[in-house]
Amino acid sequence: MGTRVRLLCCLLWVSAFCCVARGDEDPRRVALEQKFSQSMQNCVLVGSFTTDGQADNGPPKPERYEIESAEKATDNLWIFTVRIRYGKLDTKLPVTVPLEWAGETPMVNLTNATLPGLGEGFSARVLFHEDRYAGTWQHGAVGGHMFGKIERKKAEPAAVK
Repeated sequence: MGTRVRLLCCLLWVSAFCCVARGDEDPRRVALEQKFSQSMQNCVLVGSFTTDGQADNGPPKPERYEIESAEKATDNLWIFTVRIRYGKLDTKLPVTVPLEWAGETPMVNLTNATLPGLGEGFSARVLFHEDRYAGTWQHGAVGGHMFGKIERKKAEPAAVK
């Protein structure tokens, strides 16, 4: 009996090692990643943000982030194709961000990043759960909280010719 248990343990170890060596992924993680990617297809994060130290400026300010897609690039790097509207800037571009998992919850984990057209020194921790998001943001010395709903993007009206 002891030999069979040792043999079984050895086979399980070799099987696990081969899966890792081949790059096979945990099917549960793959399913979670696919679900997250689908939830980010043509969506809009619609919510509010606060700025630390500005409590006297009234309620949180509105924010809106349009996301066309989010696709896994490598182990923990994801490419979010986003539309950025900031001041006179209105463009669509890919933004690569680290994405970590807290159990079944995906979290953008950005630290001192440079974002095209917006500058450098951006940090954020943003959790996504069901149809909501929440987190913290930092840009240089200024930071705060952000939170809201994930909504399906409504089709834009066709341009009149």
